Amino acid sequence: MDKIHALSEELSTHPLYSKLTSLENIRFFMERHVFAVWDFMSLLKSLQTKLTCTSLPWRPSAYPSEVVRFINEIVLGEESDVDQNGNACSHFELYLRAMKEVGANTAHITEYIQTLNPDLIPENCRQFVQKNIELAMNGSVEEVAASFFYGREKLVPEMFISMVDVLEQNNIVAPTFIYYLKRHIEVDGNDHGPKASYCLETLTPTAELKSRAEASAYESLKLRKTLWDNTLASFLEKPL
Repeated sequence: MDKIHALSEELSTHPLYSKLTSLENIRFFMERHVFAVWDFMSLLKSLQTKLTCTSLPWRPSAYPSEVVRFINEIVLGEESDVDQNGNACSHFELYLRAMKEVGANTAHITEYIQTLNPDLIPENCRQFVQKNIELAMNGSVEEVAASFFYGREKLVPEMFISMVDVLEQNNIVAPTFIYYLKRHIEVDGNDHGPKASYCLETLTPTAELKSRAEASAYESLKLRKTLWDNTLASFLEKPL
């Protein structure tokens, strides 16, 4: 677990966040990060499929009712939360709105969702997306749950706090993006994160399952670090 915590701490203060000092840089970042926003939902839906009944005819879940409830509540919050005006909105839809507000290009992610053509994913984040989709489709329930908790719900608030600090220090006008970040800090930190942690603990009662989960968690964090490292390198390669 020590290496998981060490990598999480490194990601919470990654130097990439220091680049979010202009709308131009934010557009560049969002056009890549949006693919991670999208594949998050596949991990979550994988858990919902594995832990609840999403097929017909309905059958009771083999998992504890508290786990079923928590996963369904997380899905509710992610797939149909509210925007800053109190209207129903998925977090992915909210992110697309934030992109349009700052003038970022949403064409690639929109077309990718329709075609699943990997060439539409920016090269620096292609491996991240493809490995997460592979995990969502073929991983064991404890592997997906560990990636979901350590690589997303626990990590995201820590990363987004650093991003918000940079945006506010530089007086960036991107209200929907900032709302998106702050909403995740609030919801993931206070609600979804603890629920995901409980589910993971429940799903890993044996040493073997815990070991498999920890390996998946570490792999998800390494993938995120590679994504951030590659994105930072892309910033440094941008023409002045």
